[in-house]
Amino acid sequence: MISEEIVHVTGVPKKLVVFLHGYQDDAEHIDRKTEFLHGLNNTALHIPQAPCVNEVDRSKRQWYSMHQFDPDDKRRITASWDEFIEFYNRMTVGLEEANHYILEYVDTLLSEYGLGYEDLFLCGFSQGAMCAIYSGLMCPHQLGGVVSFSGILAARGYVEKHSSSRPDFLLLHGDADNMVRFEALDFTVRGLREMGCKVETAVIAGAGHKITEEAVVKAHDFIKSRC
Repeated sequence: MISEEIVHVTGVPKKLVVFLHGYQDDAEHIDRKTEFLHGLNNTALHIPQAPCVNEVDRSKRQWYSMHQFDPDDKRRITASWDEFIEFYNRMTVGLEEANHYILEYVDTLLSEYGLGYEDLFLCGFSQGAMCAIYSGLMCPHQLGGVVSFSGILAARGYVEKHSSSRPDFLLLHGDADNMVRFEALDFTVRGLREMGCKVETAVIAGAGHKITEEAVVKAHDFIKSRC
């Protein structure tokens, strides 16, 4: 269960933004990097702390184990694109486990604010972005939108067979990302569009595997345009 979070509320919330942090990461890091989102008018921004202690650094968190599917972190160094994708295709079980408690969490928040799923924007960085993409597609209700920072459409085959929602997407990726390689952007765009989703993208020139101010501004504009 998700029991820790950082919250910013402006005005009377008509929209809910939930931002999922990355692997070996935490809510405080996301809060520092996304200050530009704090001022969205009439919006509740929730940055939840993943309930799972990270398997590498016990002071950090994870949405699910990466070592269960890639114990030696080979996805970071493999030269083959097919091998790289295969690591992420193995993560269905982890994503599905995280999906259950993420959707339970957002369902509770929407009920508390008296909002519908069409008012929800699910955002995430890295592993959190993978969870946001997965949950956005697997949710039984249509979301307002999904924003991915340095993410990838993981468990693609399973999602294509079992997903039920087609939210709008904004995909942000640095062209110097050496963790979730830059080619993941095109792979994710093609997969989402083939499923019938509307997809916008932004390439962050020179950026590695991190959240940049430029990317946060683009996320802000994407959400604001739909408010």
